[in-house]
Amino acid sequence: MSGSERQRSVEISRATADEAASIASVLHQAFIEYQSLYTAEAFAITTPTSAEIEQRWNEGPIWSVVKDGRLVGTIAGVATGDALYLRSMALVPSARGQGIGKMLLVEVESFARAGGFQRMVLSTTPFLDDAIRLYQGFGFKRTREGPHDLAGTPLFTMEKAVR
Repeated sequence: MSGSERQRSVEISRATADEAASIASVLHQAFIEYQSLYTAEAFAITTPTSAEIEQRWNEGPIWSVVKDGRLVGTIAGVATGDALYLRSMALVPSARGQGIGKMLLVEVESFARAGGFQRMVLSTTPFLDDAIRLYQGFGFKRTREGPHDLAGTPLFTMEKAVR
């Protein structure tokens, strides 16, 4: 299957509340391999329950990525002044390396542009090397802004101007 055929089988849309359990599962699958690098509290924050995800519907948009009928990725946004703060970006391991993460960021940037946001901001842990490369390749740059810690796990912030 070519790259364009693979991408055609991917659907990115605004998530619905009935997807909360699947989103929680995606987050857990995406981060379980890194669990030992997080504090227990930080891992619990990074992998919220479906009930916690349901509460996020009041905070901003959540997107889901469906590939071949299966939810394989997610990201959420929260408006913070002139910025759209991105959180909980995740792809299950089998969906990585196929350009889906970039497709998801393109979708979110389009939303940010249409919403009049001046920039997109995210926080990440220094050990998520592939995610950091994705963000850098998409134009995110590391900043000195905080937060610098998530319940004892180091973080740094990245941002990208929305054009």
